[in-house]
Amino acid sequence: MFVGEWWVDNEGTHMKNTIKAVALGLSLLLANVCVSYAQDFQKGFEAYNAGDYATALKEWRPLADQGDAEAQFYLGRIYNKGQGVTQDYKEAVRLYSLAAAQGNDRAQNNLGLLYRDGLGVKQDYNEAVRLTKLAAAQGNAIMQNNLGNMYAHGQGVTQDYKEAMKWYRLAAEQGDMQAQSIIGFMYDEGNGVTQDYKEAMKWYRLAAEQGDAFTQHLLGNRYTKGQGVTQDHKEAVKWYRLAAEQGDAGAQNLLGFMYAMGDGVRRSDVYAHMWWNIAASNGEALAVKNRDYVAKKMTAAEIRKAQRLARECVKNYKGC
Repeated sequence: MFVGEWWVDNEGTHMKNTIKAVALGLSLLLANVCVSYAQDFQKGFEAYNAGDYATALKEWRPLADQGDAEAQFYLGRIYNKGQGVTQDYKEAVRLYSLAAAQGNDRAQNNLGLLYRDGLGVKQDYNEAVRLTKLAAAQGNAIMQNNLGNMYAHGQGVTQDYKEAMKWYRLAAEQGDMQAQSIIGFMYDEGNGVTQDYKEAMKWYRLAAEQGDAFTQHLLGNRYTKGQGVTQDHKEAVKWYRLAAEQGDAGAQNLLGFMYAMGDGVRRSDVYAHMWWNIAASNGEALAVKNRDYVAKKMTAAEIRKAQRLARECVKNYKGC
């Protein structure tokens, strides 16, 4: 009996050790597989960022075939954009669908956009909204902003500014500057909220401080008109200049006005001509007329100086 008990105990110990050894071996094997898996994905990711789409395809395709959602998403993007391959929306839909079914929020969002636009699949706003909601519910600000756009424009849903505002606000509170700018506009127009210029300014400023040129331009307008803030031409010039430095032709044109009128800056036909010349080169039709008008009051030397300043300014827009 003693021997039997000893044998059972010993056998149990032996079996436990064997199981532990097998488990350890499996763990090491899985760890090696995971490391290799991650390395293959990373190799593809580095190639993709370098514009080497052939290598990215080579590395990601086996992973996608094995069910890796990230690889499926990125392959979908390659076919969606036609990067290194013939653009193929149907293949993009197939790959995005595989990743979306696994909960990949970016795939859900991009697939929703394809349904919205009817690319590679029959146009279906309801499906677009369903997919975008799935993505937005995971907390991604870009997707929340997209969903807000759908409700604001009535795409696949009944137009509902209040519901749009709900999603925009979720995105804006995460720092999404597009959503912040849109919320500002909605307060400006009273869409889904009580019209409130001061509240609009609050949201515009958040977006502008993050570098959104369009909103910087809007802030310049508000300070010029004194709408929602005390009129302040110097502050207007500040925001116009920030937008102008990013190539906003409208803001460049308005800076020309500020110099021509001496509002917020020392009056200067030379600098007015300079900014109108820059705006004109960026396609602002009004700037052409303004530049030609002010040129009639300038000497040849002043015009040459303005043209030289314009050439120097557009190199980096600093110190203009």
